[in-house]
Amino acid sequence: MSLGNLVAAAQDARGGERASTVTFGSEPRSSVRVGFGREATLFVHPFTGAVIGPGSRTHTVLHVVEDWHRWLGSRDLGRPFTGACNLAFFGLGISGLFLWWPRAWSRRAKRAITVPDLRLRGKARDFNWHNSIGFWCAPVIIVITLTGAVTSYQWANDLLYRVTGNTPPPVAGGGGAGVGAARAGRPEGREKSGAAPSIDLDALATRAAGQVPSWVAITLRLPQRPGGPVTAFIQEPPTWHPNPRSVLTLDAATAQVVRWEPFAGANLGRKLRVLVRVLHTGEVGGVIGQGIAGLASVGGVFPVSTGIAQACRRARAWSVRRRVAAGRDLADPSTAPTS
Repeated sequence: MSLGNLVAAAQDARGGERASTVTFGSEPRSSVRVGFGREATLFVHPFTGAVIGPGSRTHTVLHVVEDWHRWLGSRDLGRPFTGACNLAFFGLGISGLFLWWPRAWSRRAKRAITVPDLRLRGKARDFNWHNSIGFWCAPVIIVITLTGAVTSYQWANDLLYRVTGNTPPPVAGGGGAGVGAARAGRPEGREKSGAAPSIDLDALATRAAGQVPSWVAITLRLPQRPGGPVTAFIQEPPTWHPNPRSVLTLDAATAQVVRWEPFAGANLGRKLRVLVRVLHTGEVGGVIGQGIAGLASVGGVFPVSTGIAQACRRARAWSVRRRVAAGRDLADPSTAPTS
């Protein structure tokens, strides 16, 4: 079916709400994904136009988990806390590697900090697991938290561009290329109901597909005001970069090219910024990379829990020493301090 009819079917299913994006893949049998702001997505059958639904229960659960992971369920209230915790974990990872680094590279010293001993119990176990599991997880956690800081803080995002000698793209309003420009015009939430501007989505999709013949998927960001442009994000086959994406801006009425920003011609700052996300999620290495990131995330629980256990143990020992010292002073008044 035509892309316009598929989008119209999704809008009807949402009570006439205006769609903000439409995504389709190069595989003809793949469903078309119609987005409504940040919160809602409907999948539509490409041949029948039937609205399949918002996704599986697993998709919904993972979406909720992602919201809590990124901003504790509230974008406004939780984001500062998740960003600060991310930076704190980065600091712990860096300082932990420094503390774990052996003073002497003997076989015994290396084994003590790199090999978990499942036979140990109590204090010895906490010390061994804190060092050994932390030793293997820290490098991955440092990458995850460092890339997380770039997505959490605007100053970190801009620093990435400036370090590479490029000007950071604008955050809101104005022109600009790449990820920043895409974010500047991204719909923030539920759009007001009403008919979308009359545009030929099929002509726009054909023009975008012709720009990169080897395209994998295309997302059209639809205009929310009359006369606004259509931005096409064209996913290309992975090369050295796992997520190459070019940006094409089209005139909504004529499908003529307004601006073309191929990924191959992007500056180093933009390429690294796109790489940051897949490094953060582990997608840079495919299934293996995601597995490593997942194991490191699970493993990161052990340095935290064993570190807390060791801290509590030290606090109890300090309290006992204080009580013993106080009892000794009471038993021998001559040792008590005089006024």
